[in-house]
Amino acid sequence: MDHSQSSGVPRLPAELADAVRRFAVHLDTQRGHSVHTRRAYVADVTDLLRYGVRHGCGGLDGLDLAVLRGWLGAQSERGLARATLARRGASARAFLRWAHRTGLVATDPSARLASPKVPRTLPTVLAVDEAARLLDTAREAAAEADDVTRPSALRAWAAAELLYGAGIRVGELVSVDVGDVDARERLVRVLGKGGKERVVPFGLPAARAVDAWLTVGRPALVSGMSGQALLIGERGGRWGQRQVRDAVHRLAALAGVEDVAPHALRHSAATHLLQGGSDLRAVQEVLGHANLATTQRYTHVDADRLQRVYAQAFPRA
Repeated sequence: MDHSQSSGVPRLPAELADAVRRFAVHLDTQRGHSVHTRRAYVADVTDLLRYGVRHGCGGLDGLDLAVLRGWLGAQSERGLARATLARRGASARAFLRWAHRTGLVATDPSARLASPKVPRTLPTVLAVDEAARLLDTAREAAAEADDVTRPSALRAWAAAELLYGAGIRVGELVSVDVGDVDARERLVRVLGKGGKERVVPFGLPAARAVDAWLTVGRPALVSGMSGQALLIGERGGRWGQRQVRDAVHRLAALAGVEDVAPHALRHSAATHLLQGGSDLRAVQEVLGHANLATTQRYTHVDADRLQRVYAQAFPRA
């Protein structure tokens, strides 16, 4: 039995299925897109084309502005977030621009497609003393752990210190190999979004945590599955992003600070660098942002916090 038909999901005609395959190949050649973004674009375009089939479109030329608006409108009625709708609109535009450029469609109807504006959200950050408390808690937990729990405590300490001390993404952290860390110069090489490599400095506290992990923690867990992975799990395999998130949540609870995700440590590092007087361009380089506007979000965080402090401190504010 054809599952796509039995579940009510229409099978794409050969022309449309082939267009999706070709678009996926095209995305694979674009260095600016992450794997997750490429998968999301392909899934979005497939959903758009299935919607078109249900509404009588037998080929790509049937995808007019009315179909595009109807597709986004139906998803809005389902309660999808504005950010999701904006991404799906971007997927449709990317697909139809490509289809027009390659001659698969005569005109690009998405040129007139408006996407919902996504409200600017300020990233969650810890105060300087809160970040210090979380990291001190990680260090103390590692020092007080017994022989059985010490490797996992050392790993959590090293992970938290690198996330904050180097300001790297959790996906970058779990991809780091032992050879990517220069302990003497206190540098770590990471592979960022779009396959862009950068070298990031980290401080003495992070260096101590990584050294303790490499000296005591990692050797206790290493196995034939470890390869060159810096952070490994209990069975010896490379540590994953979910395990990092779980560790950070546990540390936040133990430290008595706001429950945060690993990315909040990166946000906190960026904010604290700017508060300390670091140049915006330098922070951009450390974080690996392609666009300076992305880094500038952290100046808004600083201003937002200043406004709250002002309102609390001045009764006539």
